[in-house]
Amino acid sequence: MNVPSHPPFDPEVVEALEMFRGMSPAAFDVDAIPGLRAAMVVPPLEQQLPGLDLESRDVTIPGHRGDDIHVTVIHRRGRTGTGPGIYNVHGGGMVFGSPLSAIARVAGWIEQHDAVVVSVAYRLAPEFPDPYPLEDTYAGLVWTADHTDDLGIDPARLLVVGGSAGGGLAAGAVLLARDRGGPAIAGQLLISPMLDDRDETVSTRQIDGVGVWDRASNVVGWTALLGDRKGTDDVSIYSAPARATDLSGLPPTFVDCASPEVFRDEDIAFAERIWAAGGDAELHVWAGGFHGFDMIPTAQVSAAARAARDTWVARILSR
Repeated sequence: MNVPSHPPFDPEVVEALEMFRGMSPAAFDVDAIPGLRAAMVVPPLEQQLPGLDLESRDVTIPGHRGDDIHVTVIHRRGRTGTGPGIYNVHGGGMVFGSPLSAIARVAGWIEQHDAVVVSVAYRLAPEFPDPYPLEDTYAGLVWTADHTDDLGIDPARLLVVGGSAGGGLAAGAVLLARDRGGPAIAGQLLISPMLDDRDETVSTRQIDGVGVWDRASNVVGWTALLGDRKGTDDVSIYSAPARATDLSGLPPTFVDCASPEVFRDEDIAFAERIWAAGGDAELHVWAGGFHGFDMIPTAQVSAAARAARDTWVARILSR
């Protein structure tokens, strides 16, 4: 297959791309994951968000098979009353991350909407392969919906948000909620979601050895999660939501990604199938970004991506 070169990176993000690549694991294999994970430090909440007066607590809940996992509950200090809920699923390629990874992506909605964030500590592959991450994620969603009174969450305004691997797990959990008669979801916001284990799209072949979380990294992540089942017919639509052909009955959905990133084509196709089923989806493909570009504080394309999410969240929460 003759693969064209990838779309160009925005000049404003190129310098940041080098920094992100320095923080992101380059070529690695499944055996290297525990060591790489141990070297990754996620700053505490007050260090990540020094301008917000927040409080948090960890709550132990039953995960897959009834095993203990925890969720981190975050809200404005001294908060009372009832407001929106944000169920957050962190990224990390199915193998890295924690409930406070990239928490800045959702923390602004605590301030803007007086929301309560519940961020799930799903168990990670390869130690806990599929369906552990997915079922832990769904268990956390069910627990959140069952405890809206205790948490001060309006059950009619519960959003599910996930980035990268967390976006794939969020999409899978929402599909499970649809098919198991689970919690009602006001909307799902999927940030560059990791949806497809099959390694067949043009974008995955374009982003090979370039950018952040390239094709090789993606293959390792899916292999850690699925093992020998990766790319076969023995993978469920919930574990790899790109495989779902029926995307009817889903809540309003927001999908975004960058033009030069592995997940571009699977993310576009996911939104298209929601439209084909008569559903409500908003899709943004940001020219020139890279995977995680939205975390750059100053780039114009990053600011535009964050603003588009803010606008969508405000619109959903006002319905």
